Amino acid sequence: MPDDTESSDVVPTLARFTPGRRLSLTPRLLIINLLPLLLLGGGVFYLDSYRKQLLNERYKLARIEAQITAEALAGASRERQETLLIQIGKEQHMRLRMYDAQGRLWADSFALDVPSFAFDKPGDETWQENFARWLDRAVDKIVGAPPIPDYVEPDEPSADAWPELKHAREENLTQIQLRDAPDGTPVINTAAPVGLLGATLLTTRNAVDITQEVREARTTLVTAVALALFISILLSLYMARTIVLPLRLLARATTRVRQGRERYVDVPRMPARRDEIGQLARAIADMTETLRQRIDAVDHFAADVAHEIKNPLASLRSALESLQMVDDPALRRQLGDIATHDVRRIDRLVTEISEASRIDAELSRATFERIDLVELIRNIIGSREARDENGGRQLLLSTSMSSAPVMGEPVRLERVIENLLDNAVSFSPSDASIELDLERTHDRFVQLSVSDHGPGIAEESREKVFRRFHSLRPDAEDFGQHSGLGLAIARTIAEAHDGALTAHSRIDGEQGARLVLELPLAPRKR
Repeated sequence: MPDDTESSDVVPTLARFTPGRRLSLTPRLLIINLLPLLLLGGGVFYLDSYRKQLLNERYKLARIEAQITAEALAGASRERQETLLIQIGKEQHMRLRMYDAQGRLWADSFALDVPSFAFDKPGDETWQENFARWLDRAVDKIVGAPPIPDYVEPDEPSADAWPELKHAREENLTQIQLRDAPDGTPVINTAAPVGLLGATLLTTRNAVDITQEVREARTTLVTAVALALFISILLSLYMARTIVLPLRLLARATTRVRQGRERYVDVPRMPARRDEIGQLARAIADMTETLRQRIDAVDHFAADVAHEIKNPLASLRSALESLQMVDDPALRRQLGDIATHDVRRIDRLVTEISEASRIDAELSRATFERIDLVELIRNIIGSREARDENGGRQLLLSTSMSSAPVMGEPVRLERVIENLLDNAVSFSPSDASIELDLERTHDRFVQLSVSDHGPGIAEESREKVFRRFHSLRPDAEDFGQHSGLGLAIARTIAEAHDGALTAHSRIDGEQGARLVLELPLAPRKR
């Protein structure tokens, strides 16, 4: 079995030589599989109708020949009649028999002279002729052709032994009967009245040429069908290679992903293909990469959670163990405060972790609504000032926009802005201001900048601050007041709204950090 690398190289190579690779697979498969069947089915019906057409033409000719011969025989003497029977039989390769008014045979061209034709015996034929005769019968069964009676010479040479002669004598009209020779070729018997005295003529022709023409046409058709089938097989093998092989590659890759035994599974993307297989390959590759990122995120998150909860638990255990051994009331009260602080810290961590773990799922099911970002920011500033959450710091909003409509979930966007303001308040001096700048960018985005006068964020740490549990807090702030999830949650919410959250330095050159939230503007109402 070839390895994945070799197999994945085959598919793009074949796809480059596909003349209509933009055509979807369904019509390609239908055309390739139905074409030989249509040729074969149409050819069988064509041969049957072709044979019927030849027989009908021969019936007309036999009728005319019999009637002309009967007219020539009607006024001739017996000696002249025998001469005509011999002459016409040799020239037309027929057997002619004359019967009198009582139905007795009195003249036979085969008895008067050397027979002009003879039936082939089946035992004397070659295997090719036997196979051709078998194929004739098989085609007759396929098309439902009516059975043809065998040609058998009667024991009694009387007119009543031939049904066509009997009807011609009774109705005084020319009659035609088709029979099957021992070698499978058609035999046409024609009975015609001769004169007005009740005599009749029976002509027998072995139409070997009809069978030969039909067999030649069938040979041509079989050759064409065989060629079509050969081409169809080649095309089917090609299609199988371009469809089954990449599907097997994708199946093996997805199996390895499911088993999880390999850290990195290379799913072939098949960039040269533009059909459904290529779309499937790229979708599976993207899905695998996204799944791998999610698994890594979950693993890192679980490790970070264990690490973050372990610290306050260790502090809480130490305080509780020490509490049993301390009798000093002041020290016991201090240990109790530490334990209470650790419990609150664990509670805050659990709350933040729960929020961070379910935020993606909740946002994927949320129904966004039209929100005026200007009004939302002003309401948040007013609420924070009313609750005195800014620690005396002044929040200054600067915008030239009367409204900034965006599509989103109000509670989540409020959480983002609150987190940005909490972060700015934590790092800003108590007498400093926090500037909020809201403006519209050229690419139909609205941008909110929150700038503080704190120590700022080093350039190499501007991405780290958005990692979960990454927290560089001011020295004056109590330990454990923040979980390190605020900015990570804020970025998750921003990206779920097709926006972005990034960290920069202040644009005026002063010391401090600037966090920028970008959100797409809502489409205009119609």
